[in-house]
Amino acid sequence: MDDCIFCRIAGGEIPSAKVYEGKRAVAFLDAAPMSKGHLLVVPRAHWKDLAAVPGSGATEEERAAYAEVCDVVRAAARAAVEVFGGGANVLQCTGEEAGQTVGHLHFHVIPRPKGGKVPPEFVSGAYRYADDADRAATAAALRAAIAKAL
Repeated sequence: MDDCIFCRIAGGEIPSAKVYEGKRAVAFLDAAPMSKGHLLVVPRAHWKDLAAVPGSGATEEERAAYAEVCDVVRAAARAAVEVFGGGANVLQCTGEEAGQTVGHLHFHVIPRPKGGKVPPEFVSGAYRYADDADRAATAAALRAAIAKAL
């Protein structure tokens, strides 16, 4: 979709710190991270939200696309633990009432370093990278860990 920011990021029209690029899915650092390394996993196909993903009537390509997204979410969670220690939250919001702000299916993978506490509320933009080099180094570390985890 021409007006969807995630479709445009997946298509390379808008720059991002990509940590994974596959045939059917991409992952990139969130522009308003909740923690260092907070990333988004999105399908290249435009599905508005999780409820819009085709179910039992899905085509082979749709099933393959959803499977790749799930594989990347799993790998990104492993990568977050490897790179930052501690754990990771995986968050998916379906609908505005649930906090979805971009109408394109996406999964948040939010690293939680050892000794850190999960805030009572997820706050977008709670973390700030020191500079572009810090952001690039974080993306590189996650990219390598995701490749290893896939």
